[in-house]
Amino acid sequence: MNTLEIKGDWNIAKGRLKQKWAGLTDDDLQFVRGKEDELIGRIQKRTGVTRAAVEKVLQEECDCG
Repeated sequence: MNTLEIKGDWNIAKGRLKQKWAGLTDDDLQFVRGKEDELIGRIQKRTGVTRAAVEKVLQEECDCG
């Protein structure tokens, strides 16, 4: 995946991600458009899962709209 498009209500998505990975904080989940790689890296570092796994969950959980 070259570009990650996060759609919908980010607050709902953040809640879902925190439910999946309880160790994530609000700081970990600060989303700034154009910095998707940084977001994925923070989640990877905190959870220890692969980039592909993070991208899959983000696609599933963040397509709220």
